[in-house]
Amino acid sequence: MVETGAADEWRLSKSKTAVAIGKQEGIVLWCGSAANQKALAVKIHRRFGLLGIVISEKSTAPSRHRLSKIPSLIWDRLRFRSVYDIWKRLQQDYDRQFPSWPDVPVLRVQDINSEETTAFTKNLQPALIVVSGTALIKEKLLTTDASIGIINLHTGLSPYVKGGPNCTNWCIANDDWHLVGNTIMWLSKGIDSGNIITSECIDIRDSRDLPEAHMRVMEHAHDLYLRAINYLLNGQPPYNAVPQSSLGKGRLFLTKMWTASEKKKLMRNWASRKSSGRTSPPATVPLPSGKE
Repeated sequence: MVETGAADEWRLSKSKTAVAIGKQEGIVLWCGSAANQKALAVKIHRRFGLLGIVISEKSTAPSRHRLSKIPSLIWDRLRFRSVYDIWKRLQQDYDRQFPSWPDVPVLRVQDINSEETTAFTKNLQPALIVVSGTALIKEKLLTTDASIGIINLHTGLSPYVKGGPNCTNWCIANDDWHLVGNTIMWLSKGIDSGNIITSECIDIRDSRDLPEAHMRVMEHAHDLYLRAINYLLNGQPPYNAVPQSSLGKGRLFLTKMWTASEKKKLMRNWASRKSSGRTSPPATVPLPSGKE
């Protein structure tokens, strides 16, 4: 389903974008439907202008497998309510700050890899495709033409921490405070495996509580993305493209690994964070000086 704003506003937005980045054709965003993605969309549009947005919406119909797990899920949520409330509070905060999506053409899809995504994006002819919070992008969609390329935000520090459901929580549970951070990379067909444009660590141990810590990580992620986009739109190739293997090795975490014991470790380590040891941060990828 395609939504469009006022035609005059759309033309003005496209004109401003073209002026801002010269001969390039602007930005298309592929993202999830959560409030933090809406906030990112607004921030990108305010600074650079967006040609359009593809929003991938999760199906509301639970699978048979998930239905069978409802009793255990309810028990888990009761036991670890404070953990589940972290994400809920973050989304509520972003909904208050950013109540509406940008007034640009929007395509809502159940499957980000659909033909509709390809056709919508191709029609807008972007220079840059920006991705955040979608399902894994399949190889066919990776061939979508964009003169600069397709980039992705990983709210974790690659190559050291990948996967889900939340890299920051994994770092805390494993007492790896030095690995909390964010990464902007060129999109590839693997899980958080593309060559890195930029990455940064962030220290969250002085946060008042876990919700504040997660908000700080997300705000840092958005800021890093904006700086990376600015670097790509205003710079010249070759752009940063650092292979992850050149930085080191890491771990891939899966949602099924996020068990009750891991949640207990998260809460225990958060409570004792002030007394945790200080480990030197790992190698990261800075943007070229003066290009942010």
